[in-house]
Amino acid sequence: MHPNQVTLEKFYNAFERLDSDTVATCYAADAQFDDEAFLLRGQSQVTGMWRMLCETTKAKALADWKLVYRGIEARDKTGKAHWEADYRFSATGRLVHNVIDGVFTFDEQSLIATDRDSFNFWNWSRQALGTPGLLLGWTPFLRQKVKSTAAANLKKFLASRKASS
Repeated sequence: MHPNQVTLEKFYNAFERLDSDTVATCYAADAQFDDEAFLLRGQSQVTGMWRMLCETTKAKALADWKLVYRGIEARDKTGKAHWEADYRFSATGRLVHNVIDGVFTFDEQSLIATDRDSFNFWNWSRQALGTPGLLLGWTPFLRQKVKSTAAANLKKFLASRKASS
Protein backbone atom coordinates (compact mmCIF):
# COMPACT_ATOMS: atom_id res chain seq x y z
CA MET A 1 0.00 0.00 0.00
CA HIS A 2 1.32 3.46 -0.91
CA PRO A 3 2.39 5.56 2.14
CA ASN A 4 -0.13 8.28 1.17
CA GLN A 5 -2.91 5.70 1.14
CA VAL A 6 -1.77 4.59 4.60
CA THR A 7 -2.13 8.22 5.74
CA LEU A 8 -5.70 8.42 4.41
CA GLU A 9 -6.64 5.08 6.00
CA LYS A 10 -5.19 6.31 9.31
CA PHE A 11 -7.07 9.61 8.99
CA TYR A 12 -10.50 8.10 8.28
CA ASN A 13 -10.08 5.31 10.80
CA ALA A 14 -9.27 7.91 13.48
CA PHE A 15 -12.10 10.20 12.40
CA GLU A 16 -14.54 7.29 12.54
CA ARG A 17 -13.50 6.85 16.20
CA LEU A 18 -13.55 10.66 16.75
CA ASP A 19 -9.85 10.47 17.68
CA SER A 20 -8.81 14.03 16.90
CA ASP A 21 -5.27 13.54 18.24
CA THR A 22 -4.56 10.90 15.60
CA VAL A 23 -6.37 12.90 12.92
CA ALA A 24 -4.03 15.83 13.70
CA THR A 25 -0.93 13.71 13.04
CA CYS A 26 -2.04 13.24 9.42
CA TYR A 27 -1.66 16.91 8.42
CA ALA A 28 1.40 18.87 7.34
CA ALA A 29 2.34 22.06 9.20
CA ASP A 30 1.19 24.23 6.28
CA ALA A 31 -1.93 22.18 5.52
CA GLN A 32 -4.94 23.69 3.80
CA PHE A 33 -8.56 22.57 4.08
CA ASP A 34 -11.57 23.70 2.08
CA ASP A 35 -15.20 22.62 2.04
CA GLU A 36 -18.61 24.27 1.92
CA ALA A 37 -18.28 25.57 5.49
CA PHE A 38 -14.56 26.12 6.08
CA LEU A 39 -11.59 27.74 4.37
CA LEU A 40 -8.62 26.94 6.61
CA ARG A 41 -4.91 27.59 6.38
CA GLY A 42 -2.23 26.03 8.57
CA GLN A 43 -2.18 22.98 10.77
CA SER A 44 -3.56 24.89 13.78
CA GLN A 45 -6.76 25.86 11.98
CA VAL A 46 -7.19 22.57 10.12
CA THR A 47 -6.61 20.29 13.09
CA GLY A 48 -8.53 22.71 15.31
CA MET A 49 -11.59 22.22 13.11
CA TRP A 50 -11.33 18.42 13.39
CA ARG A 51 -10.84 18.69 17.17
CA MET A 52 -13.91 20.93 17.44
CA LEU A 53 -16.05 18.56 15.38
CA CYS A 54 -14.86 15.46 17.25
CA GLU A 55 -15.23 16.99 20.71
CA THR A 56 -18.67 18.43 19.96
CA THR A 57 -19.87 15.10 18.59
CA LYS A 58 -18.52 13.16 21.57
CA ALA A 59 -20.10 15.59 24.03
CA LYS A 60 -23.50 16.15 22.44
CA ALA A 61 -24.35 13.54 19.84
CA LEU A 62 -22.22 10.43 20.09
CA ALA A 63 -25.22 8.11 19.77
CA ASP A 64 -26.02 9.56 16.34
CA TRP A 65 -22.45 9.45 14.94
CA LYS A 66 -21.54 7.12 12.11
CA LEU A 67 -18.84 7.38 9.48
CA VAL A 68 -18.41 5.08 6.50
CA TYR A 69 -15.53 5.56 4.06
CA ARG A 70 -14.42 3.80 0.92
CA GLY A 71 -12.69 4.33 -2.37
CA ILE A 72 -9.45 5.45 -0.82
CA GLU A 73 -6.80 5.83 -3.49
CA ALA A 74 -3.45 7.57 -3.27
CA ARG A 75 -0.35 7.94 -5.39
CA ASP A 76 2.84 9.95 -5.06
CA LYS A 77 1.24 13.40 -4.93
CA THR A 78 -2.55 13.01 -4.85
CA GLY A 79 -5.32 10.96 -3.32
CA LYS A 80 -9.07 10.72 -3.02
CA ALA A 81 -11.73 9.18 -0.81
CA HIS A 82 -15.50 8.92 -0.58
CA TRP A 83 -17.11 9.14 2.84
CA GLU A 84 -20.55 9.45 4.35
CA ALA A 85 -21.28 10.84 7.77
CA ASP A 86 -24.41 10.53 9.87
CA TYR A 87 -24.58 12.98 12.76
CA ARG A 88 -26.73 15.41 14.69
CA PHE A 89 -26.01 19.00 13.65
CA SER A 90 -25.26 20.74 16.92
CA ALA A 91 -26.74 24.13 16.00
CA THR A 92 -30.23 22.78 15.28
CA GLY A 93 -30.27 19.25 16.70
CA ARG A 94 -31.33 17.92 13.29
CA LEU A 95 -30.05 14.62 11.90
CA VAL A 96 -27.84 14.82 8.82
CA HIS A 97 -26.59 12.26 6.32
CA ASN A 98 -23.81 13.94 4.35
CA VAL A 99 -22.14 12.39 1.30
CA ILE A 100 -18.63 13.76 0.73
CA ASP A 101 -15.83 13.30 -1.76
CA GLY A 102 -12.36 14.32 -0.66
CA VAL A 103 -9.36 15.08 -2.83
CA PHE A 104 -5.91 15.42 -1.31
CA THR A 105 -2.32 16.33 -2.00
CA PHE A 106 0.58 15.15 0.14
CA ASP A 107 4.00 16.40 1.14
CA GLU A 108 7.23 14.40 1.04
CA GLN A 109 6.50 12.89 4.49
CA SER A 110 3.14 11.51 3.30
CA LEU A 111 1.27 14.12 5.34
CA ILE A 112 -1.85 15.78 3.97
CA ALA A 113 -0.91 19.12 2.41
CA THR A 114 -4.32 19.98 0.96
CA ASP A 115 -7.74 18.52 1.69
CA ARG A 116 -10.75 19.58 -0.38
CA ASP A 117 -14.07 18.04 0.63
CA SER A 118 -17.05 18.47 -1.70
CA PHE A 119 -20.69 17.82 -0.95
CA ASN A 120 -24.08 19.00 -2.12
CA PHE A 121 -24.64 22.10 0.01
CA TRP A 122 -28.36 22.31 -0.69
CA ASN A 123 -28.88 18.68 0.40
CA TRP A 124 -26.84 19.31 3.53
CA SER A 125 -28.54 22.62 4.36
CA ARG A 126 -32.09 21.31 4.11
CA GLN A 127 -31.20 18.45 6.47
CA ALA A 128 -29.15 20.53 8.92
CA LEU A 129 -31.22 23.72 8.86
CA GLY A 130 -34.70 22.55 7.90
CA THR A 131 -36.98 25.02 6.12
CA PRO A 132 -34.37 27.82 5.83
CA GLY A 133 -32.00 25.36 4.14
CA LEU A 134 -34.74 24.06 1.88
CA LEU A 135 -35.71 27.55 0.76
CA LEU A 136 -32.31 29.28 0.77
CA GLY A 137 -29.74 26.47 0.51
CA TRP A 138 -29.01 27.27 -3.11
CA THR A 139 -28.27 30.96 -2.41
CA PRO A 140 -24.86 32.59 -1.91
CA PHE A 141 -26.38 34.34 1.12
CA LEU A 142 -26.90 31.11 3.06
CA ARG A 143 -23.53 29.70 1.98
CA GLN A 144 -21.81 32.83 3.29
CA LYS A 145 -23.82 32.74 6.51
CA VAL A 146 -22.78 29.12 7.13
CA LYS A 147 -19.12 29.96 6.40
CA SER A 148 -19.10 32.98 8.71
CA THR A 149 -20.81 31.05 11.51
CA ALA A 150 -18.38 28.14 11.12
CA ALA A 151 -15.39 30.52 11.17
CA ALA A 152 -16.69 32.26 14.31
CA ASN A 153 -17.30 28.92 16.05
CA LEU A 154 -13.79 27.72 15.20
CA LYS A 155 -12.24 30.99 16.37
CA LYS A 156 -14.09 30.71 19.68
CA PHE A 157 -13.08 27.04 20.05
CA LEU A 158 -9.40 27.75 19.36
CA ALA A 159 -9.41 30.69 21.78
CA SER A 160 -10.95 28.54 24.53
CA ARG A 161 -8.27 25.88 24.03
CA LYS A 162 -5.53 28.51 24.14
CA ALA A 163 -6.96 29.99 27.35
CA SER A 164 -7.09 26.60 29.05
CA SER A 165 -3.51 25.66 28.19
